[in-house]
Amino acid sequence: MSKKELLMHEIEEVPEAFLEEVLDFVHFLKTKTAQERLDTALASESSLKKDWLSPEEDEAWRNL
Repeated sequence: MSKKELLMHEIEEVPEAFLEEVLDFVHFLKTKTAQERLDTALASESSLKKDWLSPEEDEAWRNL
């Protein structure tokens, strides 16, 4: 059984009263993942912008 199948099975066993918390936790995990990706992108930008923001780079992309 895959982890996803196992998780679905477990969710089916969760009492109705706890499903709101389970859903909140899933939303939290999705938000956390999105925030981590954004943080990585922002950190990368500062180190890469010295290459992106150059006259040579502007010239290379001018005709596209």
